[in-house]
Amino acid sequence: MRICCILMVFLLLLHCPGQSQQVQGRPKIGLTLSGGGAKGLAHIGILKAIDSAGLNVDYITGTSMGSIIGSLYAVGYSADTIEKIARTIDWDLLLSNQSSLRSVFMDEKDEYSKYVVELPWVNHRFRLATGILEAQELWLKLSELFFPVSHIKDFSRFSIPFKCVATDVGTGEAVVMESGEIVSSVRSSMAIPTLFTAVKVDNRHLIDGGVIRNFPVQDVKSMGADIVVGSNVSTGLLSSDQVRNPLQVLLQVAFYREAEDQRTEVPLCDIYVDYPLKKYNMGSFGQAMDILEVGIRKGEEIYPRLKELADSLNALYGDAPLKQNRLPGVEKVKISSFEISGLKNTSIEFFINTLDLFTGKWYSAKEISGMIRHAFGTRYYNRILYSLHEQPDGSYKIIFDVMENPLTFAKLGLHYDKFSGISAIVNFTSRNFITSNSRSLLTVNIGDNFRVKSEHLQYIGRHKSFSFSLGAQYDRFSVNTYDMQSGKAYRETGLYRRQYSKLYAVTGFSSNRKLATGLGFRMEFADYKPVISGILEIEGNNNFPTVFTFLKYNTLNKRVFPTRGMKVDMEIGRVLKQNPSVSILKDGQSADPGEYPVARHPYQRALLDIIKYSPVSHKITLLTSMQSGINLDYSNNVMNEFSIGGMVRLYDNQIVFAGLPEATTYAASVAAFTGGLRYELLSSVYLTGKANVLFTNMGSRSIFFNNPDFFSGYALTFGYNFALGPLEVSAMYSDQLGRVSSYVSLGISF
Repeated sequence: MRICCILMVFLLLLHCPGQSQQVQGRPKIGLTLSGGGAKGLAHIGILKAIDSAGLNVDYITGTSMGSIIGSLYAVGYSADTIEKIARTIDWDLLLSNQSSLRSVFMDEKDEYSKYVVELPWVNHRFRLATGILEAQELWLKLSELFFPVSHIKDFSRFSIPFKCVATDVGTGEAVVMESGEIVSSVRSSMAIPTLFTAVKVDNRHLIDGGVIRNFPVQDVKSMGADIVVGSNVSTGLLSSDQVRNPLQVLLQVAFYREAEDQRTEVPLCDIYVDYPLKKYNMGSFGQAMDILEVGIRKGEEIYPRLKELADSLNALYGDAPLKQNRLPGVEKVKISSFEISGLKNTSIEFFINTLDLFTGKWYSAKEISGMIRHAFGTRYYNRILYSLHEQPDGSYKIIFDVMENPLTFAKLGLHYDKFSGISAIVNFTSRNFITSNSRSLLTVNIGDNFRVKSEHLQYIGRHKSFSFSLGAQYDRFSVNTYDMQSGKAYRETGLYRRQYSKLYAVTGFSSNRKLATGLGFRMEFADYKPVISGILEIEGNNNFPTVFTFLKYNTLNKRVFPTRGMKVDMEIGRVLKQNPSVSILKDGQSADPGEYPVARHPYQRALLDIIKYSPVSHKITLLTSMQSGINLDYSNNVMNEFSIGGMVRLYDNQIVFAGLPEATTYAASVAAFTGGLRYELLSSVYLTGKANVLFTNMGSRSIFFNNPDFFSGYALTFGYNFALGPLEVSAMYSDQLGRVSSYVSLGISF
């Protein structure tokens, strides 16, 4: 009935001589989409209903997530296409400060995304950002989506004229974005205070428009809309008893004015749509599909009213079929020149070489994004934006706005497991500290066990394909010893202190971000001292000068809980003559040297570690792995065996095996095979089942260790990826131990 009344008013105005200039022709339809973070995905349901009803929208305004959804529709994406985009986006990656692990230099992958806190050191002090997330991947995704209209700087020239709202953090005033770079505009409109960094546009620092005007109906009215469809996903402020943490307090205060603004904006709507979204919040991206379904159901509910409006307008003013194929067909652009701003610590040559950019070539959006990810993967840059500017000859100038990472960072991580105990991992990383194009780091593990590592990595060549590294490491652990009783079960028999240190020099070559090969020399020192004597103990020290060649391959999409890709570590080496100074203790007493002679001759060794993740479905990942190591002609050598047990790799020569504690037994040769399935119960919550088998003594057999030739084990693991890093709680069982045991790991290990 309301729609009919609206149209009757328009007809009366058209037939009133004094009002004939106020309304001319077909009424203009305006669409306003509110902010609301993850809840804004529900807007897609209304867009689908609008398309299904055949209703042509003339103007669009939006704030925050509403600005993203609205702008995509405005530039020409259909509702169905926007839905597909929302369903396929990796929200965890987009809403992080990380890029895909695949874009990172091979030499940098082990340190990437490892620490909970990373504080930049600038001007002799630590600097805090204006928000937690810069979100480089979000910038790139927006650039890819808006690539077909990158040459359009006036938003009124989009297929549907568009405006979005941000807030000037300096004045607290609403800023209506109607021209410039659409990517920067929508990113500033969604810069939720304290969560996303502010965006600098025309010397103003802009944050989320929802702080001032979360539901910009007045703006679509000012554009000329006669009839307004308003989609509002905001559920208002939380009640006092719902505010339970500091972030909620900050957001509550930040959006006080939004509540007042909403009371004035809602009455301006002719068709007002709200949603049953109280159980979700702006950060509920892990429930994105559920929110989307809520929006689709609401769209189906509101569809009859939209259809009635479209049919009524067509009856009064003639048919106006829904406009199709509104998105410009721009697949590639020719880059004829470039401009870069923001470089201080790196040169233009370094930046362009890292991008591998050539003028005179044609590039697609995905190709430009890939180039930027390559530069971002050097770890020299915090954010790389680009804009395209059409030239008179039809080619484009690409302008890069670069924000470099500070050269020095202090980083902090936490780790816990039963074997190594609880520890804080403190890291200092500095680039260009000793030489240009280099990375130097110092990492200290402070806790129940002490560890320290230093390394200098030097890149060489135009594309940084060659590298040279020097490093040193020291570990000190307390390790339980086990022994087989009656061939049925292992039991703890002793405890020893293990000290391990190494010096190494490695030169490598990597033609891309997934494969590296090279040569190296490593000098290792091991010292064992029994604290509680077991049945058979080794006391003393040995050293292992080793020359080796290696191959590394890594296509994992992320470091923690990857869903696809493969990682391969292979090493073949020769251990040169050792200098053991050891005593063999049997039941706490020195054994006859003739019974347990210790060798010092050189020998060959090989290691292979392969793990692969294959997506079975959206929520299920298949994981398979193989670990193997062999010391040839090793029966009488000591202190360089492979240590079997544990769920997480913690130290050198370790073969992880579900079902056995760390260092349950040692072997001169070993091969382990694992298969498992991981299911994502909720966002960042996982359940993983594993089964593994292990074979020992295939080549050399040590005279110092009596262990079965075969092991089998199983584990069921609950995993949760949260602010302090991955938490994994496992129940595991080994047929050889004959008992169920638990395993807990928190954070990423040293």
